[in-house]
Amino acid sequence: MRKDQHVVPNPKGGWSVRASGAAKASRVFRTQDDAVKHARDLAKREHSELFVHGRDGAIRERNSYGNDPCPPKDER
Repeated sequence: MRKDQHVVPNPKGGWSVRASGAAKASRVFRTQDDAVKHARDLAKREHSELFVHGRDGAIRERNSYGNDPCPPKDER
């Protein structure tokens, strides 16, 4: 089963990496950059999506590392 990865603000400070549907974070980092690097590695390994949330909780970045449901169209 594919587990999309989310980088979200941690209520106790720092940034959490959490799989979709998970109750707990898999890891917590001091900086968002470190959390994104870890989540990107997980998403690539799982061939899933990476969602990076801002401090307000809104998704500010999204990347696909698997079968993209909306691949770019060929320019021909």
